[in-house]
Amino acid sequence: MRLVALGAVLAVVGGLLAPSPAVARVPDGLEVTGWIIDDGHNLVRKNHGGITTLSIVGVPIWRSGEGVRRATYEMDDLSRHGHDFDLHTELLVSNYSNRLGDFDPVALHRLLSSPENRAAVVDRLVLEQYDYDGFNVDFERVRAADGPGLVAFVEELQAALPEASTVSVDISAATSVRSYRQRGYRLARLAGAADVVDVMTYDQHGPWSRPGPVGALDWQRDALDALLSVVPATQVQLGVAGYGYTWPRHGRGRSLTVRQVRSTIKRDGATAHWRPGPGEWTTRLSDGTRLWWSDGRSYEERVALAREYGVRGLAVWRIGSADTLR
Repeated sequence: MRLVALGAVLAVVGGLLAPSPAVARVPDGLEVTGWIIDDGHNLVRKNHGGITTLSIVGVPIWRSGEGVRRATYEMDDLSRHGHDFDLHTELLVSNYSNRLGDFDPVALHRLLSSPENRAAVVDRLVLEQYDYDGFNVDFERVRAADGPGLVAFVEELQAALPEASTVSVDISAATSVRSYRQRGYRLARLAGAADVVDVMTYDQHGPWSRPGPVGALDWQRDALDALLSVVPATQVQLGVAGYGYTWPRHGRGRSLTVRQVRSTIKRDGATAHWRPGPGEWTTRLSDGTRLWWSDGRSYEERVALAREYGVRGLAVWRIGSADTLR
């Protein structure tokens, strides 16, 4: 997941970006997880009406794979604040490395391939569970050979927690069961071990690729078709991007929050174009930089997609970057 929606958006006119979309409540019949990386209570107050679960990022595993960092006071306090609004809260555990600026497959292998390391991490997490209602396992760049270890970790964490606690697992989107397996996801066994499966249907394109949608609707449908051939729809949450990317003529692009996109386009005088096929916005700035982004209008399209497929709900990356969920 990149350490990176709501209501109708008015049409774009005369070189101006559409006004900020109206906010929305939790869609009827759907659950909504909102990931959050900030420790400010203000974001929870602004967004609590549009989510049911607050996933707090989070605690990384050690480089050695032998342990995991403790949750900070700010994380625990954010969970308590979520409880003030009757939100279900989860603590996210990941293999993200600040040193690498990316997810660390080597550290993850050291954890998942060792029963002793898995037990040590599970024991540490169990000590954290009193401030949270569950855990969100966000292990990415999983080696195919580590698939059984990932299943074992989720099973062992689930078994060590009180019955009321939940375990959700994030998986990178793929468009075939074989591709999911190559990414380290043994879908049937993961579904049997976890309570919720969040499929991260974003980052289809980014600065590492040619310009394109962050997560086009057709690509998301293909990912769901493959996933739901194995995993019950009642366990699946559809990932939604609440951000965008830039592709400059020279140099590497970067991610932008929805607010940053709007301010960038306003300063430039560019025109934002809605693309109904992918269900996202795009534009080209005066210096040739291309932008694609997913905002509140995009979110409404994903709500419709979630209902079309009968899945459990949605998971938005992330509060503070996306349009306000309330």
